Amino acid sequence: MDAPVVDAEGTAEITYGPPIAMLAEITHRCPLSCPYCSNPLELTKRDGELPTEIWVDVFRQAAELGVLQMHLSGGEPASRRDLEDLVTACRDHDLYSNLITSGIGLTEKRLTGLKERGLDHVQLSLQGVDAEMADLIGGYKGGYSRKMDVAGWTTSLDLPLTLNAVMHEKNIDRLPETIDLAVRMGARRLEVATVQFHGWAVKNRAALMPTREQAKLAGQRVAEARERLKGVLVIDYVPADHHADYPKPCMGGWGSTGLNIVPDGRVMPCHAAHTIPHLVFENVRDKPLADIWWKSEAFNAYRGFEWMQEPCRSCPRKARDFGGCRCQAMAIAGDAAATDPVCIKSPLHAQLQEAAEADAMSDGTLTFRTMPV
Repeated sequence: MDAPVVDAEGTAEITYGPPIAMLAEITHRCPLSCPYCSNPLELTKRDGELPTEIWVDVFRQAAELGVLQMHLSGGEPASRRDLEDLVTACRDHDLYSNLITSGIGLTEKRLTGLKERGLDHVQLSLQGVDAEMADLIGGYKGGYSRKMDVAGWTTSLDLPLTLNAVMHEKNIDRLPETIDLAVRMGARRLEVATVQFHGWAVKNRAALMPTREQAKLAGQRVAEARERLKGVLVIDYVPADHHADYPKPCMGGWGSTGLNIVPDGRVMPCHAAHTIPHLVFENVRDKPLADIWWKSEAFNAYRGFEWMQEPCRSCPRKARDFGGCRCQAMAIAGDAAATDPVCIKSPLHAQLQEAAEADAMSDGTLTFRTMPV
């Protein structure tokens, strides 16, 4: 997406280009059982996944469309035996490949082989700063130890390492330790991602919602660490939506810079777009990727500003946050075109924050994810 252009009357216009990044969710199979999992409630089983040859052709189409970065995700992408072939396809089409992994299913030999096939980057999930917390949240005994091994193999191979740490009520107070651990593990980047309530995570709002005070302190700690660790560690930060006054520019604007393909081949503008019931998502089994990006009704549904209702339509922030998250608007307002209730200008803002505070103060029990066969 090009930058918004503002004319003499103060009206912003947006022109769209090709996507620069694609999230390839090659499987929903995963050895972990994280209670904050944002994947849909109904997961794709093994026999519903795209076969190798279709994924390889999709990567070719993505490169021709203009995609530069390919994020191989899941579930756990190492669950697929053809992961090496998919990494090779990325290399063959000059796509920068990023493996988003729990580490389970990787060995030093396999990771070395993936680098030889052209893997460019590893993004490793981190459920806690010690085995007790990490193995509890991941629901996998020995998971923390394996992550430490994978991090060591990654850095010894001189592959760039990013850590993804989902922060929630049970671990957000240990954010300083998380940042220190990232430095010790040799990570170049840390994503501090406050839990987002999509998919399975909705079942665990009362167990995972941080308090407003926790969220505010987390923001301060990230700011301090960014200053202290300049040149050592880059820190990306996803703040707590439910305690904010303005929404984040979700996905940089709907259908603007990236696209997701889920295991069965449906193409979506974002990870949770399937929660908007009136949208129909076309499948790479049936249509070329370029046609879906440029012409499909789903991708064009919330591009630009014409779809916006008030107060978004006349708000000067619309060229910064694009009205916020359409999936969150659908979930809370029951209307995907409504103002994201995170916004202080939404009539539902106070209700959203009251519900968040109530969840944060309750003692919810964790409900762990179960995976398809």
